Amino acid sequence: MRTDHRLAALREFMKEEGIKVSVIMNPDHQFYLTGFKALLYSRPIILIVEENQTRMIVPGLEEIHAKAVALVDDILVYYEHPEMADKGTDFREKINKVLSVYTKDLKVGIDLSYASAELTNFIKNLGFEVSDVGRKIVKMRYVKDHAEIHRIEEAGRLVNLAVSSTLASCRAGVTEIEFDSVGTAALFSETASKHPNATLDMLVMSPSGTERTVMPHVFSNTRILQKGDTVIHTRQVVLNGYRAELERTVFIGEPSKQQRKTFEVMRLAQETAMDFIKPGVTAKQVDEVARDVIHKEGLGEYAIHRVGHGIGVSAHEEPYLRFDNDLVLEEGMVYTIEPGIYIPGLGGFRHSDTVVLTAGGNKLITEYPRELDSLVFE
Repeated sequence: MRTDHRLAALREFMKEEGIKVSVIMNPDHQFYLTGFKALLYSRPIILIVEENQTRMIVPGLEEIHAKAVALVDDILVYYEHPEMADKGTDFREKINKVLSVYTKDLKVGIDLSYASAELTNFIKNLGFEVSDVGRKIVKMRYVKDHAEIHRIEEAGRLVNLAVSSTLASCRAGVTEIEFDSVGTAALFSETASKHPNATLDMLVMSPSGTERTVMPHVFSNTRILQKGDTVIHTRQVVLNGYRAELERTVFIGEPSKQQRKTFEVMRLAQETAMDFIKPGVTAKQVDEVARDVIHKEGLGEYAIHRVGHGIGVSAHEEPYLRFDNDLVLEEGMVYTIEPGIYIPGLGGFRHSDTVVLTAGGNKLITEYPRELDSLVFE
């Protein structure tokens, strides 16, 4: 995937702001601008964007990987084994070397929402003024291009398969992680068959029961699914760096009258938001139309999060569909629509689907039945 047009847009912003060089630490921003992402533990990776070249500073164990994948002009390497210690062991030495050719009073761009205070102070102590470039990159990522949307759509197909496979096995007597594993096996098999040499990542969780489903972000564990349980099955599938999300609330055995009612409020709120969202409306309005459905049933206090979020490279991306966001939505944005209701003692209820905003409205790229009768498993 070409990234030169993205670098050109960032450089134009840098020129307007009087920034000669930018130091970018966010791994998702780095991937967006260079096509490179590595598994990070404790070894920093740094992207440096200058007027006429790009450099990436990587630890020695990522040297071969970066040289094979990263769309940059130069790779600078720091090492942590004695045989290469004379080449440099500290990433800060590499940053200092790059910046040393610049006069000390100029601006250095940093993605301030991600870069550590230690790194920011290090650059300031070299005598440079620090200016944020992170917000610009975040905004650049709002609208997806055709290549990005194609990857997201294929991730949508794969997440459909994984969720369908998992829910086909829904029954009492298995653990949450065993429940997840069915769809994961189907996902692995399909991806290996259809996408040779692809990179696959995923997020999956299936909290169950009245106590665990009211915690919206809790990972699957070894709790055994029981008759009478509510389960919120969540999946994101990430194919070659781009992702889609699909979530369904299901029941093992017949739900109670109150569970049925609450489920229907959640389902109608999601349906209303999906029918409403399109280019030209605001993020705030999408949240409002979903929350209006929930408020009319007196459940507003239990709808404890926004109605949705952007999705693409990151699991959650701006702009968010929140009550306080006046941003006008545009064609090419990609969103999850996921109003949730969480009532202690009764359980949690949330569906999520991924939609691409189009000139004519939106395109749904995740699909599994949403109606209650299709989501009760004996």
